[in-house]
Amino acid sequence: MLRVDNISFSYSKIAVLEDISFSIAQGKNLAVIGESGSGKSTLLKLIYGEFDVDKGHILWKDTEILGPKFNLVVGYDFMKQVTQEFDLMPVTSVENNIGKFLSRFYLKNRQKRIDELIKVVELEDFAKTKVKYLSGGQKQRVALARALAKKPEMLLLDEPFSHIDNFKKQSLRRNVFNYLKKEKITCVVATHDKDDVLGFADEMLVLYNKNIISRGSPNELYKNPKIPFVASFFGEFNVINGEIYYAHQLKIVETSNLKGVVKTSYFNGASWLLEVDYSSQLIFIEHKEHLENGEVVSFKIS
Repeated sequence: MLRVDNISFSYSKIAVLEDISFSIAQGKNLAVIGESGSGKSTLLKLIYGEFDVDKGHILWKDTEILGPKFNLVVGYDFMKQVTQEFDLMPVTSVENNIGKFLSRFYLKNRQKRIDELIKVVELEDFAKTKVKYLSGGQKQRVALARALAKKPEMLLLDEPFSHIDNFKKQSLRRNVFNYLKKEKITCVVATHDKDDVLGFADEMLVLYNKNIISRGSPNELYKNPKIPFVASFFGEFNVINGEIYYAHQLKIVETSNLKGVVKTSYFNGASWLLEVDYSSQLIFIEHKEHLENGEVVSFKIS
């Protein structure tokens, strides 16, 4: 398993992470969420050994992960990292980038592995294309495939689908995370996208103000966010009488002692998001139909 014990880290004496501890079993998926600048990417770099911790320890099984003070070459053979800088070879093909670190002694096996991963990241039509001609999203998919080429025990992903358009993102996300589960590859993914988390993470932790403020399964944290910051990750929410309610938990009804005035209606596809003035407080209600601005509505909390 991966074990992070009480680590702290600073940039030029500015604390970024303080007393961070958690563990994750082999083959599990851990999502790390937080605002920009909360330390998500830094945490992944510490786990990879790119930086030295100020205090504490990081271990994979019985191996302590050490930084550049102890290792001339950053990183370990048993793990790979995919950052937002892809570090690909632009003038060679997609398949040669993916196979860069694979042995050439067994060419048939090498090509079979390359073809398998090209299918995982849905780049079959671009196998022979030079990377310099690819879009940013396609390059990100090549970087994912290359990281998987030698079957690492652990994969660190920093916003892994951020450059990929919505036409491909959903199926690609399923392909990649299902592949990791099948191969029992431990995954730590730093993300701001709830769709990277809800259907795939076994556990998530929330970074805020240099600390872990919440930890649990996506289901647990979604149903019991405890604080507005956690709820904001999952969608529009309201705080009414000190309690947190998502927009879908408020229902428009014919009569109720709870009333408000519609300010704006936003089309969400399957529903409309109503922005409602309730007792001089703006709240959000998910509703199946568009309502006109200024309309008085009654609602209940379900």
